[in-house]
Amino acid sequence: MTINQSGWRPEMGGGEDAVQATFTGNRALMLEEPLLFEIGSTHVTGVDFDEAPQASSRLGGMERTAPIGLPGLSEPEAVRHYTRLSRQNYAIDLGLFPLGSCTMKHNPRLNERMARLPGFADVHPLQPVDTVQGALEVIHQLAHWLVTLTGMDSVAMSPKAGAHGELCGILAIRAALEAKGEGNRKVILVPESAHGTNPATAAFAGFKVEDIPATAEGRVDLAALKARLGPDVAGVMITNPNTCGLFERDMRAIGDAVHAAGGYVYCDGANFNAIVGRVRPGDLGVDAMHINLHKTFSTPHGGGGPGSGPVVFSAALTPFAPLPFVDKQGDRFVLVEEETAGEHHASSFGRMVAFHGQMGMFTRALSYILSHGADGLHQVSGDAVLNANYVLRQLEDVLDAPFGGSGPCMHEALFSDAGLAEGFTTLDVAKGLIDEGYHPMTMYFPLVVHGAMLIEPTETESKAALDQFIGALRSVAERAKAGDQSLKGAPHFAPRRRLDETLAARKPVLRWRAPQPAAEAAE
Repeated sequence: MTINQSGWRPEMGGGEDAVQATFTGNRALMLEEPLLFEIGSTHVTGVDFDEAPQASSRLGGMERTAPIGLPGLSEPEAVRHYTRLSRQNYAIDLGLFPLGSCTMKHNPRLNERMARLPGFADVHPLQPVDTVQGALEVIHQLAHWLVTLTGMDSVAMSPKAGAHGELCGILAIRAALEAKGEGNRKVILVPESAHGTNPATAAFAGFKVEDIPATAEGRVDLAALKARLGPDVAGVMITNPNTCGLFERDMRAIGDAVHAAGGYVYCDGANFNAIVGRVRPGDLGVDAMHINLHKTFSTPHGGGGPGSGPVVFSAALTPFAPLPFVDKQGDRFVLVEEETAGEHHASSFGRMVAFHGQMGMFTRALSYILSHGADGLHQVSGDAVLNANYVLRQLEDVLDAPFGGSGPCMHEALFSDAGLAEGFTTLDVAKGLIDEGYHPMTMYFPLVVHGAMLIEPTETESKAALDQFIGALRSVAERAKAGDQSLKGAPHFAPRRRLDETLAARKPVLRWRAPQPAAEAAE
């Protein structure tokens, strides 16, 4: 059969010549979009200006010596370009986002409305403190509830995101060890079931990282952990609930063992959404834990950020927490900075950021907490766990669930590629899911499971939405088990077909260059 790139087929009639000249690459209302550089010309702008009069330069030798190379677009061209690109993206406002490595929950519009109130949206970090009392009260209130929900002693609000929060906690641990004259403790133990940023953070902070194996049921091997503890161990970085979607039942025993050996416990709180309102990490022996506000308290994720990763501390680490922080003195709120820390916070390891944190994220998170209340947050974690277990049990007959027998999962359901037809992989299942209208699940993580498929439905999905997703994934999984070769070419209906992902990762094209004219043949 003849098909050209415009989608014409012979049975349509009219002859191929009738449509060959109108090639666009469009698929109905899904419009093919060229690069910005391929739309406009670098020799024009979207607005006509009179020739600028000559004037002496005030740039002090910093004048541009070559064309800037940006295309000139009119306003309609620019708006249409970015609108068309946005339609090729997937978002939580379009449908269920099954990523298991990151909680992708609905962002309530109430939170957005609060964050856009002029008094919060227009606040500037260099305003006099007396003019931002309301903003400081929001930060102080949110800090209070984060400490209350975690059962910890204090919180640093300034870290910008999860990994930044991890660094904050590890720096506090390092400062505490140095204050005790134990700066020779240079080893951080990281279980196999922890998040991948944990070992990276420890190494970045100057520690040596050693792995602790997981048991057959997907939890930390407590015996192996205890055997490795010693005078060179600074602490452990543990994710709970872990990346296998399981709660670490030995968490209290782990904390007691690490503390007895003179170390500290850092808990990755990225999965706090599964236990918020039910478990207080401080009661489990945790010394420091970051909280991703976008994961548990519904602030925008990723490009909708900026991120925010407050870190809660135990009483043992509170003296070493970073500056600044908001304090209430009498009937007013103040920022405790280096100049005003005094002996009250003289042991702080320093500061993580230039200013005080992310005001928009703080406002959204506090709105979420206050609108839910204690009973609402209790239900959040309950519904998140219920939804994850529903997905696990509805799919375990068609997809291998390596830890399905380890008890109820928490926030996410974990599957593997075991049982697929020979030659079929997790990647084929993920690409097939795109054709069903869903963003793929997290693939090949955690590393303790071969061909991992990690799914987190969150509490904001209804049973009807889950059933629709489960039906789509079940269909793709059955095709992969049956050896359906069409999956090897999926996605078939997306704006782009399957890429060579290895080549894209190793040799990415990050810069557009104008095509060079073909060399003329020598006469």
